[in-house]
Amino acid sequence: MDTVTRPRILVVGAGFAGVECVRRLERKLAPDEADVTLVTPFSYQLYLPLLPQVASGVLTPQSVAVSLRRSKKYRTRIIPGGAIGVDLKSKVCVIRTITDRIVNERYDYIVLAPGSITRTFDIPGLTEHAYGMKTLAEAAYIRDHVISQLDLADASDDPAERASRLQFVVVGGGYAGTETAACLQRLTHGAVKRYPRIDPGLIKWHLIDIAPKLMPELGDKLGRSAQEILRRRGIEVSLGVSIAKAGPEEVTFTDGRVVPTRTLIWTAGVVASPLIGTLGAETVRGRLAVNAEMCLPGHDGVFALGDAAAVPDEAKGGEGAVCPPTAQHAMRQGRHVADNVVATLRNKPVTPYEHKDLGLVVDLGGTDAVSKPLGIELHGLPAQFAARGYHWWALRTNVAKVRVATNWTLNAIAGDDFVRTGFQARKPARLKDFEFTDAYMTPEQVRAHVEGTERKEV
Repeated sequence: MDTVTRPRILVVGAGFAGVECVRRLERKLAPDEADVTLVTPFSYQLYLPLLPQVASGVLTPQSVAVSLRRSKKYRTRIIPGGAIGVDLKSKVCVIRTITDRIVNERYDYIVLAPGSITRTFDIPGLTEHAYGMKTLAEAAYIRDHVISQLDLADASDDPAERASRLQFVVVGGGYAGTETAACLQRLTHGAVKRYPRIDPGLIKWHLIDIAPKLMPELGDKLGRSAQEILRRRGIEVSLGVSIAKAGPEEVTFTDGRVVPTRTLIWTAGVVASPLIGTLGAETVRGRLAVNAEMCLPGHDGVFALGDAAAVPDEAKGGEGAVCPPTAQHAMRQGRHVADNVVATLRNKPVTPYEHKDLGLVVDLGGTDAVSKPLGIELHGLPAQFAARGYHWWALRTNVAKVRVATNWTLNAIAGDDFVRTGFQARKPARLKDFEFTDAYMTPEQVRAHVEGTERKEV
């Protein structure tokens, strides 16, 4: 008797793109039409743009981590682990589970949405001494770390130690870096009132970027406005400057300045997940080269999107223009690629992705913000209303919306308690400890592993 199996759809990554794709597939496919599997180390979708507010204590970690198992109607199988290699020839994805077990997952269609990792450079001491702002664990850890610096400075009688503990350096003048510096500066500004032995004038925040402008995507006017807001609040902004080397108690800038600090936060951009390098396929600046339908040319049933794919930007129409790695594109790409997967299953034509950017919002904490929704430049409270309104609307569940709105309200009324949780208090927790970038295979290793497994099965 012949056994008829349903097509297997494998989605890699539970970010904006992956989750939107899975939810759309569940809505459009009948239960007996295909089996859908999702690979992710965490059973939640992280709302990444609000991480700086988690680090500053405005929001709780749970409020930006939307559970994938909350609804009983979802039928997707979830594999708790990370994809570390893909063999396009054998249609096998190699997965390292959260217990470090290596398993092979076969597929008929694969949607690659593994996202991105923090971009680093060959700077002495960077990966050993810098913190990132890319994961929920990093945001929670940085909050603990910053408050602990105040605690230790307050207890110390050594002026040199106090100086290094009360200076903070953030590298990266994009949205992540600017919002991180702004939100954490508000945290220390509010917390220092509870430390009578600390002179508030000793607390210094530095925001640096090698680019000549702060958040150039906002335009010159809003970029200068954001820069002025930060400087008015005491954050020293240095452009055209980066890190020459980093140590445990000081950082050297490329302009020769040496800043005593125990806190270096690195947010200088992202690169596609190392998973893309395991395919041996063509890339564009590290992102997988796909067509406008988000299909990988020459490989049937392979789709890629989000931060890991160079999706042509049809709305701009320029030669070589690709969609920026933003949440609004990732969410819409997720839904669109699901439609294309369904169309492929049903032998119907796929369609190209096109979306005109809706604008940008930057929350600088409190009543400070700059936003450019639909090309309209906003400052102050109107910009803050637009920024928080957009983030609130983009949250996927009503429970998450209620949690975030409640957190915002409580923080505005009652302020912060500046509590340290002690998360990994005595363990190293730098860039290299959170994103597991050394876990991935090379294309040759993937092929050898899959062939070895196939021989054993025979």
